[in-house]
Amino acid sequence: MVSTIEVMTEPDEPPSRVREAPTWLVGQVAAHARRLLREGFAAVDSSGYQYRLLAALAEFGPGSQASLGRRTELDPSDVVARINELVDNGFVDRTPDPADRRRNIVSITKSGIRQLRKLERALDGIQEALVEPLSTDERHDLVRLLARLDAHHRGIGRKRDGTSQTRGATMP
Repeated sequence: MVSTIEVMTEPDEPPSRVREAPTWLVGQVAAHARRLLREGFAAVDSSGYQYRLLAALAEFGPGSQASLGRRTELDPSDVVARINELVDNGFVDRTPDPADRRRNIVSITKSGIRQLRKLERALDGIQEALVEPLSTDERHDLVRLLARLDAHHRGIGRKRDGTSQTRGATMP
C-alpha cells in the first residue's frame, strides 16, 4: 500500500496557514527584535531598560520614579532596580523632591548623556540588523504601519480615564 501523506520539505516548519498569519509573523519578528536588543545592549554592558530610562530623562527632563515608569512602560519594581544601577554608574542622580520628601526626583548626569549616546549608536546597529533586508522605502512603510497598528491597539487598550490597561512588551 502506498501512503498518500506528503512529506514537508522543512520538517520543523509550521503550516502555511500559521506562517502567513499576521499574528505569527509579528510574534516571530518581535522575538528576533528582543534577541537583537538583548545581545546589542549586553555588548555595551547595558540593557533596554537603562536605555529607555536615560532616553526619557534626556527628552523630558527630571522626573519622579513613578512618572519614569509610566513614560517607559516599566514595572515600578524594575524602575527602582534599573535606577539603582544607573545611580551606581553615575549616569543619573536621585534626590528627594523638595515639594514631597517621600518622592525621589531622578535626573540625567553628563556621564548619563554620554552613555545615552553610546547606547544610541548600539541601537542604530540593532535597528539596522533587524530591517537589513528592506529597502529605505520599505523601512519607512514598516515603521508607519507598525506605528498605526500600535496607535490603534493602544486606543483599544485604554480605560475611560486614559490610563493603559496593559504594558508594552517589546521596547528598546
